[in-house]
Amino acid sequence: MTPSAPQRTPETGPDTGERGSAPRPQSLMLSFFGIHVLGTGAALSSASVIDALARADVGEDAVRSTLTRMVGRGLLDRHRRGRRMYFSLTDRAAAVLADGEERVRRTGAVNHAWDGTWTLVGFSLPESWRRERHDLRSRLVWAGFGPLQSGLWAAPGRVDVAPIAAELGLGDRIRAFHGQAAAPTEAGPLLRTAFDLDAIAADYRAFLARWADGGPASADARDDLGRQLLLHTDWLELVRRDPYLPAEHLPAQWPAEAAERLFRTLSERYDPGARRIAESILDRWDPQS
Repeated sequence: MTPSAPQRTPETGPDTGERGSAPRPQSLMLSFFGIHVLGTGAALSSASVIDALARADVGEDAVRSTLTRMVGRGLLDRHRRGRRMYFSLTDRAAAVLADGEERVRRTGAVNHAWDGTWTLVGFSLPESWRRERHDLRSRLVWAGFGPLQSGLWAAPGRVDVAPIAAELGLGDRIRAFHGQAAAPTEAGPLLRTAFDLDAIAADYRAFLARWADGGPASADARDDLGRQLLLHTDWLELVRRDPYLPAEHLPAQWPAEAAERLFRTLSERYDPGARRIAESILDRWDPQS
């Protein structure tokens, strides 16, 4: 069986920072719902969400505005129950978070199973289709592609491009192929053309530096729940920028696996306490009951 590249689904209208910046409220909110709500069908009261995010140094006004914005973006559903407001994940958001969970928990940071197969995507959009071009490029980056030249993108492994084309309504504008590189093209130089390896490595090294000795949590988090949210959000922001490149063609001392080991060590340290705190503060309600 041909190894597949991991499928990643972009957040609609992501509220994320630049490289190295502090995680923004929507990113922390998605991490929080992904860890403590995904798969339960539960809705959480706004008050308990405010309490939880305060532990990662997010203020009440920022939480309320982020909840409203995420409802508007189709990521959360709002439910009124008496005088209280509850929020639950939409199917769309659940798919985003399940995909992230798959990537974080099971795929790993480096591809050790690549068989040399590439997915190539070619497209040509009119100059007036700026929004469509931007959206397509964003989806391709999320799916692990990098640009080779104008209108031609590549990803190592087999990537299913059909859902991207269908979502954007560009099926007649996109051409996708699976194949092998042929001489004079070599995989190593091709990777360096399509992807900024120096920037990806710098991101992993920055993560290692930030989270050495438990990371920035002492200044930005009140307890293990806050530390958990900051850690998972930081790692997800890093992973979403990594196209999951084949290990044999990466530079020596590639820092991704060391960063992943640190993430997993700290996650195991923080998770038990974080879940105990969450169970004690979260006001859950089943909208289906």
